[in-house]
Amino acid sequence: MTAPDLLTIGETMVLVAPVAGAAVALDGAATLGAGGAESNVAIAAATEGARTAWYSRVGAGVLGSLVVESVARHGVDTSLVRVCPGRPTGLMVKEPSPHGSRVHYYRAGSAASTIAHEDLDGLPIPRIVHTSGITAALSASARRTVESLLSGALAPAEVSFDVNYRPALWSSVDEAAAVLGDLAARADVVFVGRDEAEALWGTTTSEQVRARLPQVPILVVKDGAVDAVEYSGDAVFRVPATTVDVIEPVGAGDAFAAGWLAGRLRGDDPQARLRSGHAAAALVLRSFGDQAVSAAAHPTPAPSMGA
Repeated sequence: MTAPDLLTIGETMVLVAPVAGAAVALDGAATLGAGGAESNVAIAAATEGARTAWYSRVGAGVLGSLVVESVARHGVDTSLVRVCPGRPTGLMVKEPSPHGSRVHYYRAGSAASTIAHEDLDGLPIPRIVHTSGITAALSASARRTVESLLSGALAPAEVSFDVNYRPALWSSVDEAAAVLGDLAARADVVFVGRDEAEALWGTTTSEQVRARLPQVPILVVKDGAVDAVEYSGDAVFRVPATTVDVIEPVGAGDAFAAGWLAGRLRGDDPQARLRSGHAAAALVLRSFGDQAVSAAAHPTPAPSMGA
């Protein structure tokens, strides 16, 4: 395959959610789709013209096929995905709410939890490879895969890491704080929410987050509806968040990362790529889905983007 602009690595699950505006209930109408942090990023970046690919493992059978088809239909290359007979595809059930949706996960022992650093052998070398703290939390082998990426397994690709702290995936906040802090410190680009940084490391401002991760070449701190701040070396760039009427917030962080990464691939300046991130996040915040898919989405991968 032609090397993608952006390669994302991580678990995607079958997503069950009630139809727009409804509640999860017996005999209630629901939609069946797919959702996962890294594939959300790949999908949203593809809608902005990036040539994207997603790597993971899925179970054999209809649910694994559904996940792959759901990601591929948005123009993401899924040819790298491996099928693991005997392992299930993860499942999540979402209860949407504009004040913070509840998501129930059923992913123990999933195919994606068996991702291993050996999987990286033979993958195409993209311009940027993106993964997250969710992948690092799935299993010991998945964590080693993230560590391998951060050690240059796909060099010279730039490594993008979204902290994506999910308390339910960790034995304690202390474990998560130590592991995620170490992984973030080794990435080229880091995305972290101001609130999750506070939960992990006790930082309350973007400046304190930067002091916690001073060696990261590019650090992006997102503060919800307030703003996003990019620290590029010694330079600081701040762009206010877009004002939107929130329908449902799940996936907005993934969309922001995708918008920012698409901007970096285009060669946008820091403020322009922060605006791109906000715009992509706004699409998700104004919808019941957790993927930023615009009307301009392509059914097939877009041409490779320039530097």
